[in-house]
Amino acid sequence: MFNRVLKKSLFFALSLLVLTCLSSCSKQVKFNNIDISGSTSFSPKFELQDHHGVVRHLEDFKGKVVVVFFGYTQCPDVCPTTMFEMKKVMELMGKDADQVQVAFITLDPQRDTLELLEQYVPSFDLRFLGLRPQTDEALEQLVKGYKIFYQKVPSKDLQNYTIDHTAGSYAIDKNGQLRLFIKHNQGEQTLADDLKTLVKIN
Repeated sequence: MFNRVLKKSLFFALSLLVLTCLSSCSKQVKFNNIDISGSTSFSPKFELQDHHGVVRHLEDFKGKVVVVFFGYTQCPDVCPTTMFEMKKVMELMGKDADQVQVAFITLDPQRDTLELLEQYVPSFDLRFLGLRPQTDEALEQLVKGYKIFYQKVPSKDLQNYTIDHTAGSYAIDKNGQLRLFIKHNQGEQTLADDLKTLVKIN
């Protein structure tokens, strides 16, 4: 009888321990933005030329949180708004900002030369990098991997077209894993809080 009670007590204790571990392990980090962790439908890797002329890969930024935004330098509203927001976010993050790399990827390599990117991107923050696909095929592969929508909108002057494009950004963790889709114009503090959380995750 005693052995049976002891066995039941041990079984209950072990079951409780397992349930506690499972509950603890199932707790996920909560973000303000859209959590896309673990999604296999994206391909965030890239091979792009930065505004210094150096070929960059996503792996080059391992150990940093990478924020990727797709736009173009002649964008009249969304792009400069987003870049200015990111500048404010970096200020709010304080020392944690040193562990964040903001990457502006142009959707308009035809007009956005390295020289233009070098003038435009660091004007918001010297730590920001402008990145440029070197071929049309590389651009298409990139937008497909990140599921970015973009479309040229022609005007009477063929050189002054605009580009409709996805307004959000992406956050990639220190291990190169895509974690967040960042909503446009949500407020600097909201994004700063999410990036601080990502910075603390190893």
